[in-house]
Amino acid sequence: MKKYVKIIIGFVITIIVLGISIFSIYTINIGPVSRDKELKEIVIEDGETFLTIAPLLKEKNLIKSEFFYKLYIKINNPQTFEAGTYELSENMSVEDIVKKISSGSDYSSDIIHITFIEGKNMRYIASMIAQNTINSEDDVFNLLEDDSYIDSLIEKYWFLTDDIKNDKIYYPLEGYLFADTYEFLNKNVTVEEIFEKMLDNTEIKLDSLKEEIENSSLSIHEILTLASIVELEGARSDDRAGVAGVFYNRLEDGMSLGSDITGYYGAKMDDWTEGLGEHIDDCNGYNTRGDCVPALPVGPVCNPSMDAIRAAVLPEEHDYYYFVADCDGKTYFNTSLSSHERTINKLKNDGNWCDS
Repeated sequence: MKKYVKIIIGFVITIIVLGISIFSIYTINIGPVSRDKELKEIVIEDGETFLTIAPLLKEKNLIKSEFFYKLYIKINNPQTFEAGTYELSENMSVEDIVKKISSGSDYSSDIIHITFIEGKNMRYIASMIAQNTINSEDDVFNLLEDDSYIDSLIEKYWFLTDDIKNDKIYYPLEGYLFADTYEFLNKNVTVEEIFEKMLDNTEIKLDSLKEEIENSSLSIHEILTLASIVELEGARSDDRAGVAGVFYNRLEDGMSLGSDITGYYGAKMDDWTEGLGEHIDDCNGYNTRGDCVPALPVGPVCNPSMDAIRAAVLPEEHDYYYFVADCDGKTYFNTSLSSHERTINKLKNDGNWCDS
């Protein structure tokens, strides 16, 4: 009798494990194809159904699997289907795509989308606005120099403070314009409208960390400044919280950050291939390689991602003062310069050194 009980229990466990495995495979295959937010236009003709558009969605790389997409449709049996032109992206799940198509097309040929990439600076933002709208780069920079406009933004948004009006800051909104894909009615959109939509998004993102920000030893301006450095210095790293912890340790011990990227920004160099060269000791409000900036720069050096902001707000606590990442993104931390240099030499000898 005991033998049969064990067999039954084993069978039940097998069925449960199998069920969990199947559900996991299903869940993965109806999830987003990637994190890419770029919008792709698809046209759904009259007479099509959720099932018949599966090949089109697969061809556009909007779904991972036609089989699991169709399985989702059969399980959920969505009733509303609207023909029309849609803009979908790879970071949408099957559920998101179905909801979008069910709600009907709001596509307009005049609508524009501008995608701003994380880790880029204000010169890049101005360039993207000029490329996609009727505004010029000068329109962007002239607005940033309008003190009354900047004052109005400080009054409107809790995270903007008088710190952004420091005379040494190149662009007062640097670091505060959240990178994302934004939709506008047409190319006639004003720079003010673009900035407002980006700042509204920044507010939503920062609100999720508001309590932690208020309890931080750094001001919101210092947090975003540090986050911008973590964004670029830790771009290859698999541990941004650890990288932020290194900078916190250096700041607390009165050590220079020694960050090349602050030097590049201070020199307004967007091409880093030649190195800092003669600009290594430039004296400005940003360059932490020289003697002028012993702590944090005067302001952010790029517009950081949420990962970098979160790391700057919630750094990992440790005793490290140096870090380096290999070609695979693995991060190595060290307490001394000599051990840091040994790590770099080992990575070079192993062919796993990818510093640009």
